Amino acid sequence: MDRRSFLLGTGGLALSQLLVGCGGNNQAKLNVQLLKGSIPGQVVNQFQQSLQQKVRLKFAPIEQIRELFQQLQVWQKKPQADNKQMWTRFIPFGQSHTTAVADLVTLGDYWLKAAIEQKLIQPLEEAEVKQLKQWSNLDERWQKLVTRNEQGNLDTQGKIWAAPYRWGSTVIVYNRDKFQKLGWKPQDWSDLWRDGLRDRISLLDQPREIIGLILKKLGKSYNTENLDTIPELEGELRALNQQVKFYSSNTYLEPLIIGDTWLAVGWSSDVVPLLGRYPQLTAVIPQSGTAIWADLWVRPTGVAKGALSSQWIDFCWQPSIAKQISLLTKSNSPISKDIVAADIQQPLRNILLSNREVFAKSEFLLPLTPSTAKQYESLFAKIKKA
Repeated sequence: MDRRSFLLGTGGLALSQLLVGCGGNNQAKLNVQLLKGSIPGQVVNQFQQSLQQKVRLKFAPIEQIRELFQQLQVWQKKPQADNKQMWTRFIPFGQSHTTAVADLVTLGDYWLKAAIEQKLIQPLEEAEVKQLKQWSNLDERWQKLVTRNEQGNLDTQGKIWAAPYRWGSTVIVYNRDKFQKLGWKPQDWSDLWRDGLRDRISLLDQPREIIGLILKKLGKSYNTENLDTIPELEGELRALNQQVKFYSSNTYLEPLIIGDTWLAVGWSSDVVPLLGRYPQLTAVIPQSGTAIWADLWVRPTGVAKGALSSQWIDFCWQPSIAKQISLLTKSNSPISKDIVAADIQQPLRNILLSNREVFAKSEFLLPLTPSTAKQYESLFAKIKKA
């Protein structure tokens, strides 16, 4: 699964590359490749100002998580004459040399298992984690998410492979004008089956997300291991499919905007930027819980641990900085911060103000065994063809 790139909002890194500081080759450096729009430029400037020494910071925004994952793969292979184009695709300003391996890279939690299995990243050192002042302030769920074994699976005895710095969720977004005619407002997954919505819904083309929301409706987990133990699942999926007009992971919001559908299920990183531009749209987090995604800092394999990268991770976790990241990128932070309704624009409050009860019911999409993943894919494909 790949979330679409987060649309660049106010305060995001607006340049193809942000360079802060200058100096000779002996100057300390921090090279970061990050998801475009996921860190405000002013936060990078504040980090520069907080350092006691002069440092050269290089932050290169990349459009999609998938591209960042592919860059991690490229760094672990030797360049060849016939793949020069692939090696230069991320090089800013048309430079001819290969992209230097970054000290830190943004990766989505869904990609973490594959990155560990393919040995694309390395864990944070134990001593380094102890020096991260804010690590202990992370909720236990975040600590567990990034503590994994060498196969990339959750393991409380494993190593710490990443540092989460922002998160979002799967949400319901709907056309308020259309629902005024129906006389009710969507609040939970069960509303997707209600009368009046036949051929009025656009959904993500993702088995884990769609089968997962049905599992949640049935009081089960997004990460259910054996779908055969839930006999009512296929019937629920068939009934939902009757309501659906459109499946897509890239263009599922366009039909909603033009009025071709009345409701969509999508990622908050896609939905949030639209709410200010299209006042007829309203977004909610389903009350029975939803899927959560996270953006993480990871260290590519072969990169030496540097004090600057640890300082940057800890800086992103400072409550005041975490608040800025949340407000300016219109997302959530794994660090508790003092955000009140007045800080957030009205259309965004339903999905950006933390609801502890709903968060407790929500889940990360965790790695499944190959056989279980095949179950999800096969059932989803079967129903869509029906």
